[in-house]
Amino acid sequence: MLSAIRKDIQAALARDPAAKSALEVILVYPGFHALVLHRIAHWLMNRKIRLAARMLAACNRALTGIEIHPCAVIGEGVFIDHGMGVVIGETAVIGDHVTIYQGVTLGGTGKDVGKRHPTIGNHVILSSGATILGPFTVGDYAKIGAGSVVLHEVPPHCTVVGIPGRVVRRGGGPGGERAAEGGEAVKPADPVQEKLNKMAVHIERLEQQLAKQAELVEQRLQSLEQISRLEKVR
Repeated sequence: MLSAIRKDIQAALARDPAAKSALEVILVYPGFHALVLHRIAHWLMNRKIRLAARMLAACNRALTGIEIHPCAVIGEGVFIDHGMGVVIGETAVIGDHVTIYQGVTLGGTGKDVGKRHPTIGNHVILSSGATILGPFTVGDYAKIGAGSVVLHEVPPHCTVVGIPGRVVRRGGGPGGERAAEGGEAVKPADPVQEKLNKMAVHIERLEQQLAKQAELVEQRLQSLEQISRLEKVR
């Protein structure tokens, strides 16, 4: 447990430019406080001291604004930045070196039994307000965009944004950045551009139809002109 706590301090110092010292992290960072209290509550839960674990988790929520079920498994080097409104469910599993911003929810859909909450891989970034619901995996080095709602598995090294969440970048390197080689950027669909493309296709079809109609009119005029000449000859 002490090793995990040390790595949590190191994670805060490494990932938050505002953190100036380990003492500052220990004294004033609610995300760090929430992790420490959770690790104690999880230790109690593993030893079947369930009521004490749940009471400590309730105190954790009251003190930090972060709700973590004592049964949730959290790896080392995790950094909860700001943290207010973070909710981590009972069967959630979080890997090592994960960054979690305020308002993140790792919850269930209410339809599953047993494993109900997400499994988060290593080095994942969960941006503010992200909601991840269901017993699926978010792969290593993935990034979940702010305010996204994710309901399906996320492959490693991908960036997901939107409601519902969709992959907008694949093949990123460590830390979720796009790889120099082999990375594939997938641009999200632009609804305005899609409308313009449909309008362009429709206009092209109309132009083709008008051209055909003009050709038919010209042919009819030529026929009428020929008929008129024949009548004059008669």
